Amino acid sequence: MNILIVGAGPTGLTAAVELARRGVLPRVIDKRSGPSELSRAVGIQQLSMDILTPSGVADEIRTEAVRFDGVAFHTGARRVAKFALNFDDRSRLYGLPQDRTEHFLARALARFGGRIEYDTPFEGLTQDETSLRVQLGGTQAVFDHVIGADGAHSAVRAALGLGFPGFDLPGQWSIADVESPDWRDPQTFQGFMLPHGNICIVAPLEAARFRVIASLPDALAALPVPMNVTNIRRSGAFTISVRQVTDYAVGRVYLAGDAAHCHSPAGGRGMNLGIADAADLAGRLIDGGLAGYHAARHAEGAHVLAFSEGLRKAMQSKSPLRRMVMPRVMKFIAAVPPIQRAAVRYFVSG
Repeated sequence: MNILIVGAGPTGLTAAVELARRGVLPRVIDKRSGPSELSRAVGIQQLSMDILTPSGVADEIRTEAVRFDGVAFHTGARRVAKFALNFDDRSRLYGLPQDRTEHFLARALARFGGRIEYDTPFEGLTQDETSLRVQLGGTQAVFDHVIGADGAHSAVRAALGLGFPGFDLPGQWSIADVESPDWRDPQTFQGFMLPHGNICIVAPLEAARFRVIASLPDALAALPVPMNVTNIRRSGAFTISVRQVTDYAVGRVYLAGDAAHCHSPAGGRGMNLGIADAADLAGRLIDGGLAGYHAARHAEGAHVLAFSEGLRKAMQSKSPLRRMVMPRVMKFIAAVPPIQRAAVRYFVSG
């Protein structure tokens, strides 16, 4: 079986590793000049760790990742509630910069004999009932299947002529990847509800390194509690899109990860959803059942988009009544252990 994977991010590399460890070595291309050095996605769910265990990637991730000890919510600077993690298999959440996750996946692919062809752009494809031809890096090659894992601006999706319906949230969000040696609760994922429906999030990346995200122009300025920042590795602004492709499969071409869906960072589902897409697709390529890929992953993608938007809207509500009630609801949930555990399982694993 001759398979091309377009995109060497977590989704594409997971598909490559899962295929390679089961005896099918795909060709992996990426238009970038080399591995990414950006932290991007942070949270890794236990489901993703389960997927990455057979290849040995999960064990390597654990050597560097922060295991979150809890999720805390605040109204302004005042902590409203903290929910404990790690009480069962569904309540674990790890933090690791995306570039390190990609590093471990690429290393696993190399162990299985695979490699990534950088500086090799996808330039188009044609397919009919008997052939699938792809233009890449100035040449043409024939494949049995193509996996488009090339991000939200997917060239593979564009080549298929597929719609990417959805919407962009108004305004810009900001992000900062920072070092802070004495940040409070350094293993806790923290969310801050700010005036006028704004929010700020702090997520651990590794020891003394954190991701700060806000729905305001300056993430660090938006943080309502002091943070002793000794180094800013990266900062910037971005727009959030909430979209899902109309079809995950066209002929023998399949979309996965951000090429198929994108949403807000609320709940930290993006990379995990892509990893699950990739593992599901790799299994179907090996074991059969490709006809069911679109239905299965489109449904899961729609569920995650609804979950992420629901959580974002709840935290960004401008309704005075909702903003008054929400902290009280959180306090109640945190005070009743069975309800707290159920809420954590839903938040962490959906």
